[in-house]
Amino acid sequence: MSKHIPAIVLGSTGYVAAEIIGLLLNHPSFRIEAAISTSQAGNRIDEIFPHLIGPAGDLTFKSLDQITDLLASKRQTAIFSALPHGETASFIQNLLQQSQTNAQIVDVSADFRYRTSAEYEAVYGKPHPAPDLLNSFTCALPDITPATPDTHIAHPGCFTTCVTLPLAGLLACDLIEPQVNVSAVTGSTGAGRQPGVGTHHPHRQSSMWAYQPLNHRHKPEMENLVAPWEPNAQVAFVPHSGPFARGIHATTFATLKSNSDAETVVSQLQNFYGPSPFIRVGSKMPELKSIVGSNRCQIGIAIHGRQLVATSIIDNLVKGAAGGAVQWMNRLFSLEESQGLLNATPGWI
Repeated sequence: MSKHIPAIVLGSTGYVAAEIIGLLLNHPSFRIEAAISTSQAGNRIDEIFPHLIGPAGDLTFKSLDQITDLLASKRQTAIFSALPHGETASFIQNLLQQSQTNAQIVDVSADFRYRTSAEYEAVYGKPHPAPDLLNSFTCALPDITPATPDTHIAHPGCFTTCVTLPLAGLLACDLIEPQVNVSAVTGSTGAGRQPGVGTHHPHRQSSMWAYQPLNHRHKPEMENLVAPWEPNAQVAFVPHSGPFARGIHATTFATLKSNSDAETVVSQLQNFYGPSPFIRVGSKMPELKSIVGSNRCQIGIAIHGRQLVATSIIDNLVKGAAGGAVQWMNRLFSLEESQGLLNATPGWI
């Protein structure tokens, strides 16, 4: 393996792609070979993302046909896909057919999160565009997946990440009943870069609302991911849009199987997450600003009688997408899992 692993970012003008690019610019092992954007090819990256002025140097966006030499080589290549939901599968299928590259792919869209085309169609209401590729991807969270898969990776959704991280530990330690209720609030960046009524500042500022209650597409992702510990898990999930830009705050309500206290539960969860450099568990309720810009998930536990509440917070763009993708790619290339992900983040945003 050469000193630097070439990295390609697909769909490079969205919020998640900007986070991936920013993380890779400071990564000691990956080097951006190309940030692909059909609409912005030839333009400087820092013109589209001014916050990357300096670190991005004179890097420009490229079209796919500008990297044919790399794709025709057999070099080990890291491909981060941040293409829109529904467009990713066909694009990656064509890319793999044309490419001889020894590539590892981490996809942050929803296109490869389900094991079968029937599951995908049940959630999204349309046939999967590349069903033959589904077995080539594993949908998993690195912090609760000890063995690195020998496939490409489909990173779960941001809500899924924030809810599943505490829920997996609680179920794995056999602490709670399998039926849980979850209320979660996300920032406006969760809706993507394209403007809409739900992200328009005068509409969103000083307001909050629930949407797709009990029927959000991330609910089956959550239940699938915790199935190894509890195949009968049922998540009643109500997401909300909040009046802030980034971050997710989730509150999970569960019933303990037997009487316990917060100190005991926290200790058991700390043992479960012990190997992860990014999960912190305590009895103090976490504040959203403390993790914005980071790849961390903080979990707070409270208990009254047999009722348990777990609050969890993540940055939806980092831990919920870009940071998780880099964390997985580190593992796929046998690098230290936390490499490039432990930089200090702003304390006041």
